[in-house]
Amino acid sequence: MLGPVILAASRSDKMRRFVSAAPGTKQVVSRFIAGETVEQVVPIVKDAAARGLEVTLDVVGEDITTPEQATAARDAYLELIEHLADLGLGAKAEMSVKLSMFGQALEGGHELALANVRPVVEAAAAIGTTVTLDAEDHTTLDSMFAIHEELRKEFPQTGCVIQAYLFRTEDDARRLSDAGSRVRIVKGAYKEPASVAYQDKSEIDKAYVRILKVLMEGDGYPMIGSHDPRLIAVAQDLAHRAGRKLDDYEFQMLYGIRSDEQVRLAAEGHRMRVYTAFGTDWYGYFMRRLAEKPANLLFFVRSMITKN
Repeated sequence: MLGPVILAASRSDKMRRFVSAAPGTKQVVSRFIAGETVEQVVPIVKDAAARGLEVTLDVVGEDITTPEQATAARDAYLELIEHLADLGLGAKAEMSVKLSMFGQALEGGHELALANVRPVVEAAAAIGTTVTLDAEDHTTLDSMFAIHEELRKEFPQTGCVIQAYLFRTEDDARRLSDAGSRVRIVKGAYKEPASVAYQDKSEIDKAYVRILKVLMEGDGYPMIGSHDPRLIAVAQDLAHRAGRKLDDYEFQMLYGIRSDEQVRLAAEGHRMRVYTAFGTDWYGYFMRRLAEKPANLLFFVRSMITKN
């Protein structure tokens, strides 16, 4: 049960300082974080495109405490989009954004986050791509879904994320499975209380399948966020039963995880998108990757021991 402990540590400033200073951290972080700057991540986008993969780009950073930081986060995405446009890579790369980066948790945060994310969505649309709103902890979701609904009035291709471990998600999936919708389903990577979320892995997996069935049978565009071979096989079966063609849904996996499987699925004709995070404020994202899989934590510990 190390996952909940690691997730709690992801909010600890003391642990942030310790992990950041650990000798083996840089080696492990580079497995999950594509770089710190736009210039470093662009070659990765090019390489992915050459291998038949698409990407969704996430400028990491969640601990926003001032409106000025939220504006800086917006500008980081606008700079990214400008680079993609200059290189003609818009069609192969979309953006994933966390509204906490755009000031959602600040005073007047709902309106501030909407005001900051809108120009990012506009700029993405102008180069032929789109934005997906990432899901965060359950207390933020009503605001996220409301912003998603507002953005879709002008930019209907704007996507959102739902998390299988939350009790509410089956109802959310039914509401979101309309024509033109783009919905990424993931298991969930935040520490949530038993009052709102399944705690047992088998229950989460069962919920994931039920929700995925809703999405596949709906009129929208499902995006399957999973590295689990069983869930990938289930998704393929559900898509077939629903009469979906290979371009009527897509798989998504994290940068640095199961890279060979990503290429294999793309070679079979599936749309395969790699969730590619970059930036300097990597700690929260990195800790959730450790919490998701014990092997990731073991890799980190071994790296620390090796470097000492």
